[in-house]
Amino acid sequence: MKQIIVPIDFSDESMNGLELALKLSVKTKANIQLVYVLTKSTDFSHISKEEEQRLAKSKLAEIQANHEHRLPSGTELNYIVKKGKVYDEVVEQAESFDDSVIVVSTHGASGFEEFFIGSNAFRIITASEMPVIAIRHGVVPKSFRKILLPIDYTQDTRQKVPYTAEIARMFGSKVHVLAVTSVRDPDLVQRVKSWANQVVDYLEDSGIAAELSTRSGENIADMIVDYAISEKIDLISMMTDQGSAISSFILGNNAQQMLSKAPVPVLCITPKELHVRGGFATSGGR
Repeated sequence: MKQIIVPIDFSDESMNGLELALKLSVKTKANIQLVYVLTKSTDFSHISKEEEQRLAKSKLAEIQANHEHRLPSGTELNYIVKKGKVYDEVVEQAESFDDSVIVVSTHGASGFEEFFIGSNAFRIITASEMPVIAIRHGVVPKSFRKILLPIDYTQDTRQKVPYTAEIARMFGSKVHVLAVTSVRDPDLVQRVKSWANQVVDYLEDSGIAAELSTRSGENIADMIVDYAISEKIDLISMMTDQGSAISSFILGNNAQQMLSKAPVPVLCITPKELHVRGGFATSGGR
């Protein structure tokens, strides 16, 4: 995590993304870049694109001046103004850096409102190969003391483990591994429990505190949210593969269900080929 990208539209909700990015930067020493995308918005629809760009740069410079002193030594807070579709421009900007992460509010003003609450809510997540931390309205944890790591029965469910472990290591977090199933097939249930135990072993071998719990029911999203509330979780780590039983509650028609109910930020990771030292399997049947 060397670069944190924060889409911003100057609403209080999008400023929450900056607040979370600042907390991450203190631990990771990552630079922060604010991204504003010129679009026909409620606030600026009555002015030209040129005037909107001038006003946006003025506001971004003010935010930079007010917050850059909060960054650790050697890191920077800068900004860029782009033109185009919000999700395309944000993802393109994130992927222009190595080891970047996007921190974005799920609610915002103007163009962000339609993007995040409408049917295209998942686009910024699915379009990005970089991790995305989605933060709901008004929720900015002081730290990531407790991280919830759900494990389901899909092949890619464990790919989020190494990245989550890195965050846990930086913040000194305890990881709550939650084996979740919505099926009655005993073989699948046993597979999930076996994988969850492997995850706990990997975390503990890495010097990270971990505990294992299991949940079974009809609605996986509700089980995850209920557990997060009861255990006072600070961050939920999830995959964004549309084939995942868990991630289907972040993507597609059920996007609002998870993002609107999650009491804390949600770390969304896209499946890819991973090679992890120490022999931990991030996919497959081990």
